[in-house]
Amino acid sequence: MPTRDEITAKLSKERTKLVDRMRGLAPEELTRPCTESEVDGATSWAAKDHLAHLAMIERAFLAMIRRTLDGGTNPVGFDVSKGRDAVIARVHQGNQENVDEHRDDDLDTLLAELEAARTDTRALLDSLTDEQLTLVVPGAPWMDGTIGGVILTNAYHEAQHWAWVEVGLKQ
Repeated sequence: MPTRDEITAKLSKERTKLVDRMRGLAPEELTRPCTESEVDGATSWAAKDHLAHLAMIERAFLAMIRRTLDGGTNPVGFDVSKGRDAVIARVHQGNQENVDEHRDDDLDTLLAELEAARTDTRALLDSLTDEQLTLVVPGAPWMDGTIGGVILTNAYHEAQHWAWVEVGLKQ
C-alpha cells in the first residue's frame, strides 16, 4: 500500500503531465477523433473527450469511497448478477453518455472540471486516517482494492488515457 505522500505525489505528477500535454495540443488535435468508442456505432472520442471521462471517473471513485466509509455493501455499484459482459457494456455506455454530454465543452471548462474533481479528491484524502486508507472498497477491481489504491488509480488512469490519445493522434 502506498503512503499518503506517495499517493499525493503521484496524483500531482500525472495531473501536471496531462494538463501540460493537453494544453500543448493544437486546437484541431483537441477535437479530432483519435480513439474509437467502446460503444458500437457511437462517435469516436477526441483528445478533450478523455478529460470529460477522467473527471467523471474521479468523481465516481469519490462516491464509491464515501459509500464504503458509510458502510455500503456494494459501493462500486456493479450489478454482477447479469454477468461481466453486461457490467462492462453498461460502463462503456455510461462513459459514452458522459462524453457526449460534454462534447461541446471547451478545454478550459474541461480542465476546470477535472481540477474540481481533484480538489475534492485531495480534500477527501486529507480527511482520511491512515487506517481508512487501507480499508477495502468491496467490489473494487482497481489496484489493491483499498481506498488508497482507488484514489491512486486516478493517476494511472490519466496516464493510460494520455497514452491512448497519443497513439490515436499519430494515426
